[in-house]
Amino acid sequence: MALKLPTPPKIGMVSLGCPKALVDSERILTKLRSDGYGLSPDYQGADIVLVNTCGFLDSAKAESLEAIGEAIAENGRVIVTGCMGKEADVIRARFPQVLAITGPHQYEAVVGAVHEAAPMPPSPYVDLVPEVGLKLTPRHYSYLKISEGCNHRCAFCIIPSIRGDLVSRRPDAIIREAQKLVAAGTRELLVISQDTSAYGVDMKHAEYSGIRAHMTDLSRELGKLGAWVRLHYVYPYPHVDHVIPLMAEGLILPYLDIPFQHASPSVLKAMRRPANEAKVLERLRNWRAIAPDITIRSSFVLGFPGETEADFQYLLDWMDEAQLDRVGAFKFEPVQGAAANDLPNPVPEEVKQERYDRFMEKTAAISAAKLEAKIGRTLDVLIDLVDDEGGATGRSKADAPEIDGEVHLRDAAGLKQGDIVSVLIEDADDHDLFGVPVAL
Repeated sequence: MALKLPTPPKIGMVSLGCPKALVDSERILTKLRSDGYGLSPDYQGADIVLVNTCGFLDSAKAESLEAIGEAIAENGRVIVTGCMGKEADVIRARFPQVLAITGPHQYEAVVGAVHEAAPMPPSPYVDLVPEVGLKLTPRHYSYLKISEGCNHRCAFCIIPSIRGDLVSRRPDAIIREAQKLVAAGTRELLVISQDTSAYGVDMKHAEYSGIRAHMTDLSRELGKLGAWVRLHYVYPYPHVDHVIPLMAEGLILPYLDIPFQHASPSVLKAMRRPANEAKVLERLRNWRAIAPDITIRSSFVLGFPGETEADFQYLLDWMDEAQLDRVGAFKFEPVQGAAANDLPNPVPEEVKQERYDRFMEKTAAISAAKLEAKIGRTLDVLIDLVDDEGGATGRSKADAPEIDGEVHLRDAAGLKQGDIVSVLIEDADDHDLFGVPVAL
């Protein structure tokens, strides 16, 4: 008589927040899958639903609570993890039926809660996990987390109180993970952390298996793997200058994601951020001299308490000089536990909105001009999607997935997801490029 294996419990996942939380979700699912659990794409088929929450802003907390409520209504058996897990009392007050609550990057606690709520029937016959683990991103790109936590104490941020101080991973372990990802089909590695520039500080930049725990050394080693390497969450410390030559050599992408947050010295001081905006402009010029195609993306907080019209105009003037390629902005929101909540002179909401509109108009004009200058050039494009009508959508080296622009292709029949192709740029708008593959 044929052996009939027991049906394993199935896990559903709702993952909210930033790419770092997405990596946490991947690790949790990887561990559960290695333990034999199945995965469910919907509420109805899941024995347990995991909700990985975000707790950075009040609006994110509201979204997390809404997601928990939906999971309970649709399924009823819910385990909560992630950044908002630090506020277990708030969650339990609203949803007392939640099975368990854990904080951010508490992988073992989450897995333990799943084992307790939905025990796995023993089955030594099947291994269902690929070597690289389970991914929630497409096969051709992967987020690579190099550290947890942050040593900064910015007035508007509660990340250190949620995720703790900086804890770096060993560089040899990061390289091994990256090698496995590339071997499994990853064409682009997106390096993430709370503070990529500070990588290895907690290890005193010690050497492991011949690799120093330092952003420059790690970037160089990753660049040898044959995939695109994109750096995110880079603070503009002086040693960042040393990765620019790696871009000029083609080892890593000419792209830096730097959270400047503002330019006005008085606002930066109130934010507890470095206030050396003049030197930043000089360094931007130097970087562009070394790597002319470098793309700088950043994010800014508008309407921070005490921000005057003069401060805001200073930022607009700074943007005219900085000419950043990709820019996002947020209107300041008080976050429970943030020091900024106690600052005087809050900016009225209507003023925040007016400044936000003016700022985005400025950045859109800069973006449009920079993209228009690419018309007529031939760029490498990584294909993300291919449609049934001969079109495709991809990204150039200047575009990170989901946060930057796209390159829309015509006459792209025969291409497939993950291809890297040469594209002649024919047109542009404020955010995207349009082109046609070039036969080589």
